[in-house]
Amino acid sequence: MTTTHQSPHLGLDDTTEVLNRISNRLADRYAGTFTAETVERYVFESYTALARTAKISAYLPSTTEHFANDRLHALATSKGAITSTTPEVLFVCVQNAGRSQMAAALLTLESKGTVRVRSAGSLPSSELNQNVVAVMDEMGIDLSREYPRPLTDDVVRASDVVITMGCGDSCAIYPGKRYEDWDVTDPAEKSLEDVRLIRDDIHDRIKNLVSTLTEKSVSA
Repeated sequence: MTTTHQSPHLGLDDTTEVLNRISNRLADRYAGTFTAETVERYVFESYTALARTAKISAYLPSTTEHFANDRLHALATSKGAITSTTPEVLFVCVQNAGRSQMAAALLTLESKGTVRVRSAGSLPSSELNQNVVAVMDEMGIDLSREYPRPLTDDVVRASDVVITMGCGDSCAIYPGKRYEDWDVTDPAEKSLEDVRLIRDDIHDRIKNLVSTLTEKSVSA
């Protein structure tokens, strides 16, 4: 598959070759669901979106494949090509560097993997808040491999529950979904102790949320 995409971030032949290999792998995975051209477009768009804020380009191939795969899965779900009784929850904040990352990790923990969890940012940062990483590590949750993701329409469409935390009207509103807005303090520039309190606040909210999520019985 030969790409015709152009991007200001694709200046090297080896980068394009890496993206082509990712496209080929994902095209095989989604064969019969999406055309190779659709998969390629998602891969290159995902790379470009992540490259805008990435501080370390060496991680871009792996994060691109992960992000593109998640978006394609979300698109397939929203179109009915993938069916599942597993609830899908999306957490959104501004930078996807603190609140939404903690919420996603805590829901994964409390639901014991029975909920598909995503997080995104309306204006994603280049990296996670290090105090957030530290307080989650205190609970045995490793966020060191996580990365801020831009908010995309496909993941909103695929979600049963969308929970926002300070990102205003960035999320599109679709019928049949449950929307909540949590008034949670932004951990940016807060002390380690303050971030612990924010973590605990989110954790309490997550425990309440889990009790309401049962096999797609998450209607508004």
